[in-house]
Amino acid sequence: MSLPSPLETLCLRLKELERNRGAGPGYLVPGLWTEDPSGQSIVAVNPFRFFRQSVEAILSGEDRTPEPGTDAGVWSREAVVYNMFIRHTAAFDHDGDGRVSVAASRDGLRETGTFLKAIALLPYVARLKCDTIHLLPVASIGRDGRKGSLGSPFAVRNPYVLEETLAEPALDLDINTQFAAFVEAAHRMGMRVVLEFVLRTAAKDSDWIPEHPEWFYWIRDDIPDRRPCEKDPNKFGPPLFDEIEIRRITERVLNHDFDNLPAPPLVYRNMFGPVPVKVEKSDGRYIGYGPEGERLRVPGAFADWPPMDAQPPWTDVTYLRLYDAPGFNYMAYNTLRMYDRELAREEHVVQDLWEKILGIIPHYQKAFAIDGVMIDMGHAMPGPLKTRLVELTRSVNPSFALWEEHFDLAEQAQLEGSNLAVGSLWKVQHSPHALRRFLELLAERGTPLPFFGTPETHNTHRAAARSGGIRFSRLCWIMNCFLPGVPFIHQGFELGATLPVNTGLDFTPEEIQAFPASKLPLYSEAQLPWESRETLLKTIPEILDLRKMWNNTVQDTSPHSFDILQTSHENLIAFLRITKDRKRHILVACNFNFDDVVEGEVILSAGTVGVKSLLTGEMLATKDGTLRYGFQQGEGLICEY
Repeated sequence: MSLPSPLETLCLRLKELERNRGAGPGYLVPGLWTEDPSGQSIVAVNPFRFFRQSVEAILSGEDRTPEPGTDAGVWSREAVVYNMFIRHTAAFDHDGDGRVSVAASRDGLRETGTFLKAIALLPYVARLKCDTIHLLPVASIGRDGRKGSLGSPFAVRNPYVLEETLAEPALDLDINTQFAAFVEAAHRMGMRVVLEFVLRTAAKDSDWIPEHPEWFYWIRDDIPDRRPCEKDPNKFGPPLFDEIEIRRITERVLNHDFDNLPAPPLVYRNMFGPVPVKVEKSDGRYIGYGPEGERLRVPGAFADWPPMDAQPPWTDVTYLRLYDAPGFNYMAYNTLRMYDRELAREEHVVQDLWEKILGIIPHYQKAFAIDGVMIDMGHAMPGPLKTRLVELTRSVNPSFALWEEHFDLAEQAQLEGSNLAVGSLWKVQHSPHALRRFLELLAERGTPLPFFGTPETHNTHRAAARSGGIRFSRLCWIMNCFLPGVPFIHQGFELGATLPVNTGLDFTPEEIQAFPASKLPLYSEAQLPWESRETLLKTIPEILDLRKMWNNTVQDTSPHSFDILQTSHENLIAFLRITKDRKRHILVACNFNFDDVVEGEVILSAGTVGVKSLLTGEMLATKDGTLRYGFQQGEGLICEY
């Protein structure tokens, strides 16, 4: 007799709790977590019965676990992704007191998101027609320099250990079983699971520090940290370069000239000390003692590129020291990402650290059967380390996918084995001029890798917070489903969420100040707007159905399948996707004017005699190869001919 699987174990435990606890229907959940047709209601349930029924429905349904393959992650091209930050995505005010509590209730149930609640959300994700779950990091979170009430999932204390607050205490099941049950549930529903990993940084109180202080950078303990926007060179923060040095550095890097890159100022380099001979914990942080008894501490990190990046300091994480060479014991662009050629020699590799990093993802593959990895700061990983990572993960699973936080879609990433990159659509989609240039590049040279088809990520402004609101979000979805990218739903996008999760990319200093860590879901408790009246819950699957009819053409990343069209208005953007035989076309035309109707023209080929709207079935006439159409505010057309 075989042992029960993790999901079966979870189901048995829920049955026991339902039988023994006898809790009444006082646990509130959004109607969208159920199959309530109204969608925006709040439903009172018995929690143990509700979760038991959710798990039983998955176990009794058809097992659609994806077949193992040998395609080296190529399945990523066909993915439709739902991005979960479980602590936030599955959070809710279950007792109705007006706030999401951090502490578990007396019944041992959390209001912040957990793996159990994420399992109950999988049918909701399936109704959106997503087949891939992308999880932000789920590893244990550090406390030194912690931001907000809960800390950042990117401040990883131990990448081999799961974050305990993602477990439901009432279950009395270990965290590994609860996560394994989530992955099993997703697989049974035909979904793959891609887990994001942080391999370049670690929490400032990482479990690795006392065991391997040589894996970290150290500065003198008496040096104070520089405050955001402060420029005092005698305080610690990102190294300060003058304008001439920045121009020199930028030119050298753009020319891929990494020989003897300009080092940061001497006053900055002198802040760094030797590797401690002894490390102890004091008031929640590690203190090291050098050979002469000097007190040392682990410094916080900062954005690694460009050298004048305005992001505030990362007070809860530090950089791992991947190379060790004389004269390079400091953190700067030339030791963290744009590696100086003298530093990045094979004999300078910190071998035992590399081996520890290389073991992380195979551990999750073997223990939890994840299907892919999203590498945070993949652009900062040394090429040889990335090559070995690809080889190791695909030796465990030949169809394992590797995604990267690359914003520039370079061919090198594809050559290194990556399947998908973040790209920069999120950065340009709200600006018609920048968006047009992005599309022109697709028409000129295609893209070596598919990119995230999304106007927002957990680090950016919310699409619904832009001009046009939810209409802008809808228009983006129409457009993005027909670009050579992967449709990507950042949790809450479909609900019209406006609160950013983090202010990591493209926020002004004033916006960053307006959203402290206490208000941002990346660091503190918060829930999604589950009661929204204006949503994309119908639009998303509708457009995905149309996309599916044109899958082969849409997924073609070559320039031959893409053509940007001339239009009569700067806010009217149109492009074609063209079949390989050049006989069939799909036209996508979007009016990014959310205030006025646009009586616009889209210039097609001279022989075009009409196009059919795939949204309404209506035939639209053309004259002399030109489509003349009255575009409503924020309207998007999808036509074929």
